Amino acid sequence: MSALEYRSFAEAWEARATIRTRPRRLVEDDQRLIYPLSRQPLVLGATFQRECPQLRDFVLVQSLYKFINDVVIFETEIVDRTARRIAKDRFAVRFPFACRYDAMTVVVDEDYHALVAMDFLQQTIALTGIEPIALPQEIELSRAIPTVLERVPEALRDALEMICVGIAENTLTDDVAAFARDDSVKSSVKGLMADHLLDEGRHSSFWARLTHIYWHTAPEEDRRTIANMLPLFLEQYLTSDIQQAFDCTLIDALPVSETVRQALREEAQGLAYPINHQHPLLGNILRFFRSSSMLESPCVQDALRDYLP
Repeated sequence: MSALEYRSFAEAWEARATIRTRPRRLVEDDQRLIYPLSRQPLVLGATFQRECPQLRDFVLVQSLYKFINDVVIFETEIVDRTARRIAKDRFAVRFPFACRYDAMTVVVDEDYHALVAMDFLQQTIALTGIEPIALPQEIELSRAIPTVLERVPEALRDALEMICVGIAENTLTDDVAAFARDDSVKSSVKGLMADHLLDEGRHSSFWARLTHIYWHTAPEEDRRTIANMLPLFLEQYLTSDIQQAFDCTLIDALPVSETVRQALREEAQGLAYPINHQHPLLGNILRFFRSSSMLESPCVQDALRDYLP
């Protein structure tokens, strides 16, 4: 796809964007879960089930708070920054107006998602009376993107940042989809995720198309430089350090004995996925590399050889 072939999704945004079409989601006071059990395996562990199953809802509420916190950081500090600079034509990679207009709709969507997430957090606090424990001040991307950007020439940093955001947006889409399909959680939570998914599907395609445009005009030397950064980015992006630190903070907040806490910590440490071709998010990431045409390049195939099936 060339820049001239790009077609804006402006009409689809006007007709379907959640900020245009969705009502406020109100959290229900019912018996359904506030957060899927499958997304917080701590509560499914043998020690938790044996020693403190009555604390399940506390752990799930705190896990929701972290998820919302992660969304706000991702949308407002990472995606917003990149999309806004593209929209305002302050990006090293130049795009036509249609791309820049769509980038501004991404800015609007992402800030709205953050607002809705913050509203839902406040509603949950009011309903449950459970205040958030200390939440992380960063997400994996907060580290991963700066780590790779400082290792490439300044002229390539915007392009690499755009690719990193594209990877993350495509990963998030399937992550939110799995959340939205879980029938064990409250309808408002499913609705919240379904709304988010409606916009993120559009965003994931947007970033893949912009990356496609850039990749087909980039010199081979620039492609190789960017490709060489992909393994480091994935290593940083797929780490479980922040989640494990949060789980430890959460375990420390539980009213249980130190012996039980230590057993819970040991079980939590064994929950991390290996960072290789078996990682559950890798399929989504490889899909982005295919849809953006990056995986057609030998330098990308070589850089990702340890992640390819």
